[in-house]
Amino acid sequence: MFSGLGRFVVRRPWWIILAWVVAAGAVISLAPKLTSSSDEASFLPDHYESIRAADVQEKDFPKQQNVGAIIVFQRSDGGKLTAADSADVARVSKDLQNRKIPEVQAVVPGEVSPNKLVQTSVVAMPKITNPEDTAQQDAVKELRSDLKPELKGTDLSAGITGSAAQALDESDASKKAGLLVGVGTIVIIVLLLLVIFRSPIIALLPVVLIGLISPMATGLIASANKAFDMKADSSIQELLTVVLFGVGTDYILFLLFRYREALRAGEDPKSGMVHAVERVGEAITSAAGAVIVAFAALTLSSLGMLRSMGPALAIAVFVTLLAGLTLVPAVVSLLGTKVFWPSKSWQQEPQGTGFAKLGASIARKPAVWALVSALFMGALALGALGYKANFDLAGSSLPKDKESMVALDNLQKGFPAGSTDPTSVYLSSTTDKPVTAPQAAAFRKQLSDVPGVGEVAAPRLSPDRTTASYSVILSDPPASDSALETVKGQLRPAAHEDAPSGTEALVGGTTAVYVDINKAVDRDYSVVFPVAALAIMVILGLLLRSLVAPWYLMLSVALGFGATLGATSLIFQQIGSQPGLMFMLPVIMYLFVVALGTDYNILMVSRLREEAREGRSPHDAAGTAVRHSGPTIGSAGVILAGTFATLMLAGNSTLSQMGFSLSFGILIAAFVMAMIFTPALTALIGHAAWWPGHGDEKRNGRGGPPPSTDADGRAGEGEGEQTAGGATRSR
Repeated sequence: MFSGLGRFVVRRPWWIILAWVVAAGAVISLAPKLTSSSDEASFLPDHYESIRAADVQEKDFPKQQNVGAIIVFQRSDGGKLTAADSADVARVSKDLQNRKIPEVQAVVPGEVSPNKLVQTSVVAMPKITNPEDTAQQDAVKELRSDLKPELKGTDLSAGITGSAAQALDESDASKKAGLLVGVGTIVIIVLLLLVIFRSPIIALLPVVLIGLISPMATGLIASANKAFDMKADSSIQELLTVVLFGVGTDYILFLLFRYREALRAGEDPKSGMVHAVERVGEAITSAAGAVIVAFAALTLSSLGMLRSMGPALAIAVFVTLLAGLTLVPAVVSLLGTKVFWPSKSWQQEPQGTGFAKLGASIARKPAVWALVSALFMGALALGALGYKANFDLAGSSLPKDKESMVALDNLQKGFPAGSTDPTSVYLSSTTDKPVTAPQAAAFRKQLSDVPGVGEVAAPRLSPDRTTASYSVILSDPPASDSALETVKGQLRPAAHEDAPSGTEALVGGTTAVYVDINKAVDRDYSVVFPVAALAIMVILGLLLRSLVAPWYLMLSVALGFGATLGATSLIFQQIGSQPGLMFMLPVIMYLFVVALGTDYNILMVSRLREEAREGRSPHDAAGTAVRHSGPTIGSAGVILAGTFATLMLAGNSTLSQMGFSLSFGILIAAFVMAMIFTPALTALIGHAAWWPGHGDEKRNGRGGPPPSTDADGRAGEGEGEQTAGGATRSR
C-alpha cells in the first residue's frame, strides 16, 4: 500500500503540491474564525449544582447585577483612610458612573475596611451570556483610563481587579504568549535542524510546509467547532501551534532519515523516496493513529474544554499525517539530493557514532539497561505523590505585576479574600408557597455560622418571593484549596441540611464551579485514561500482530507518564512553591506523553521487527535498531521537546507548567523509554515478544543467516551488503 502511494507521489509531485495549495486556499477562505473561551462554567454539563444555581439566578433574578470588577482604593502613603478620603471615593465613583461606559451598570462605593486601610467600589456589570464577548474587558480598559485623572489632587491610589479585569489582563498576556510561542517554535525548529542536518533547505522545509497546512488545520477545526457547537479552551491556539510544528517536524524527520539511509545504501533519489515512504509509512500512520485515537478519547470527557480540545488536536494530527505521506515526499522528490545541500553527509554513514555504541551496549547487556531505565523513571514517578490540582487558571497564571493582581493583593489588606468573587446561595421553594422573611433570616444566620465563611449579605427575594438569594463572602481566595474545601465540605452540606422544609438550597458561583470541575475531572480520569490506553494497545496489537508487545510498550509509557508528572510536581510545587498544577494538566500530559511517546515506541519496535525479519537474533536486532533509529528518535525528540518548551516563554505559569511537563515527557519518551527501555526489554523477551503472530519471522526466505555485528553494531563483512532497511542483499 505505502509502496504504491510512494510511487504515485514521486511520479506526480507537481499535482500533489497543487492539490494541497488549492485545498488550503479553499479551507482558509471558507472557514470561520477559531474562537475560544476562558469561562470555566461554560464547559460544565447542566446537571452540576453550580450550573443549576446559575439557572436559578437567570430565572428568578434576571436583572441581578453581577460584580464585574472592583476598584480598590487606598492612601498613597499607606496610612489609614480619612473621612475626606471616603468622600473622594464617593465622588470618583459617581463621576465614573456618570460617564455611561458601555457594560457598566453602576459604580457603587462600599464601606471602609475595619482596619481603615482599604475601601472599594463595586462595578456592576450584566451576566456574561457569550464567553467570546469582550465588551466587559473593553469597559475595564476604559475605566482604568478614566480613573487616573480622577485621582489627581487626592491622596488616593487605586487599581481595578475582579473577573472582568483579570480576563482583560489574561487576554493581553495571551496575545504576547501566542506571539512568543509562534516565533520561538519556528526559531527552535530552524536552529535544531541546522545543527542536525547542516542544511538550510531542510531547516526551512518544516516551516514552509507546516506554515501552509497550519491555517488549513485551524480552518478545519473552526468549521468542526461551528458545525458541532463545540467550545475551545483559551489555550488551544498555542497548543495547536506546537502540535502542528512539533508533530509535523517529527514526521518529516522520520521520512528524511529513512530517505538519507536509502541514498547511503545506493538507491537513486526517486526510488529512495519510494523506499522511505514504504518503510516509514506504516510506522507514522500507526503512530498518528495512536495520537488521534488518544485525542479522540477526550470526547468522552464531561468537561467541554477537553471534549472540544480532543477533536481539534486529532484534526491537526490527521492533516499533518496526510502532509507527511504526500506533500513532504512530493517536495523532497523534486529537490532530490539538493535537499541536503551543502552537507555531504547523505553520501556515507559516519562510523562509531554514539548511537551505534549505545546499541551495541544494549545488545550485550539488555537486562542492565532495562533495569536502570525502569528504576530512573520509577524514582521520578514518586514525586507524583505530592501532586495537587490548582483551579485558579486566571489568577495563578497571571504575572504578579498585572494591575488586577496588584489590586487583589491590596484588597486583601482589609477585606476577606473572597470579596472579589462572592459565592451565591439560592433558597428556593419547592411548593407554591413563598419563602417567608423569618425563614430567610434564619437561613442567613445558619450560613454565617459555617466555618470558612467571612460574611453573608442580607437576602434578596425574587419578585414572586419563591427564591431568596444570598451573597456569601468566603474567608479565602475564591480559587484556593481552602475555599474549595469550604464550599465542598462545609457550605454545601450545611445549606442542603439547613434548608427549611419545603425549600431547596443550591450553592453556585465561581468557587462552586471549581468544585464541580474537580469532580468532573476525577470522573474523566477513570474514563478517558483507560479508553485511550486500550485504544492505543489495539493499534499496537494490529500493527505488530502481537498480544505481548502492546503490554510492555504501554508499561513503558505508564512509567514515562509517572516520571513526567513526578518531575513536574517537584519542580513547580516543591521547588517553585506554586499552589498546585493546572487541574487538567495530568489529562493533557497523559495524552501527549502516552500518544506522542507511543510514536517513538512504534518507530523503534517497527525497526526491531524489521531487523528480526532479516534474520538477526533478538539481541542483535535491538543493537541494530538503536543504531539506525536512535538518531531519528533522538532528533525528533529534541525538536518536539523544544517546541513544547516554547510555551514556557509565555510568562504564564499555566503554560509554563504545560511546556515543561510536555517537553520533559517527550525527552523521557525518546531517550529513556523508546531508545533504551523498549529495545532492551524486547531483547530480553526475545521471540515471545511477537506472539502469537511471530512478526519477527523472516519473510519469503529472505535474510539468509543472521549477519554478525562488530562492537559498534555494524554488519560484518560477508555475503551481503546492507540495504536501507538493514536488510542483507545478495550479491
